Amino acid sequence: MRAYRLKLDLQLFSQEKTEKATPKKRNESRKKGQVAKSSDLPGAFILLFVSASFLMLGSYYKTKIIGLFGGIFQDWLLLELTTENVTELFMNLLWQSLLFLLPIFAIAMLVGIIGNVAQFGFLLTGDPLKLKLSKLNPIEGFKRIFSMRSLVEFLKSILKVTIIGILVYMAISREWNNLLALSSLSIQSVFSFTAGITIKLGIQIGSVLVILALLDYMYQKYEHEKSIKMSKQDIKDEYKKSEGDPLVKGRIRERQRKMAIQRMMQEVPKADVVITNPTHFAIALKYDASKMEAPTIIAKGMDHVALKIKEIAKENGVITMENKPLARALYERAEIGDVIPNDLFQAVAEVLAHVYKLKGRTK
Repeated sequence: MRAYRLKLDLQLFSQEKTEKATPKKRNESRKKGQVAKSSDLPGAFILLFVSASFLMLGSYYKTKIIGLFGGIFQDWLLLELTTENVTELFMNLLWQSLLFLLPIFAIAMLVGIIGNVAQFGFLLTGDPLKLKLSKLNPIEGFKRIFSMRSLVEFLKSILKVTIIGILVYMAISREWNNLLALSSLSIQSVFSFTAGITIKLGIQIGSVLVILALLDYMYQKYEHEKSIKMSKQDIKDEYKKSEGDPLVKGRIRERQRKMAIQRMMQEVPKADVVITNPTHFAIALKYDASKMEAPTIIAKGMDHVALKIKEIAKENGVITMENKPLARALYERAEIGDVIPNDLFQAVAEVLAHVYKLKGRTK
């Protein structure tokens, strides 16, 4: 009973998500669009930089606004009401509006792209847009609505609204007396005052939202790392899928080794001589002066493989010679298909000369 409980505890422990995600797991999550990101960060930077652009490009915006409304009240209202004039009026208004909004659009697009790329790099995937039936499950939807992530998002929204409200209240409080005196000022003064307080509020709110967004990004990164954690069993399963089951790979390697030995044994009858240790090593050599520059090893083996080589050699009338130093040197320094090392030429030549003499052949 205790052994069963211990085994059950070990199984449960192996299923706990305690290990960091592997590179393969991270790559799969990234392809699915599951990355650490804060949706508030690009928006906060856009608000900050667009508000700052009104300070840097204030004269440009002022010129465009005066040109837009000045043309309407000074020129266009005095023209005759015809189709051509109305068409020209709307085309002019459209063009002036585009020139006014162009810097804002450019800054928003550039900052939005940089804000996302800086968080998770360049990523183009359509997986989040795919229709998934699991998203239509009301139970899963209920869990998402009342999850810890939803609670955090709700508290974050409340915090942002509260901070923005405080900043607006403080700005209006400071300028309250000036606000009451706006009715006695010129239109240009009213416009300048309104623009000034709006830009100041935009920069302040944008700065605060950037800080909150950076904190949110850190939290999102922590949640992402937590969500992609793996159990020890997950890592083992992934290794099996990517590298193959070790047991299966072992069987494949064993079969490949047996096939290689079988092919090697088929070459032993073609050998001129088999040099032995005599029991531990066996090396089969072949030399054909018309095709080879030097004697070549066509088979070699150790222990039971060496015994098998000698058996096949004996069955096929291949001469076997005992030379312990030469057998060990050939086994350790050359592989099947290699010619013999240069410094062993003399020793091998003596062996082959003796073999040819026994066979009645000339050198």
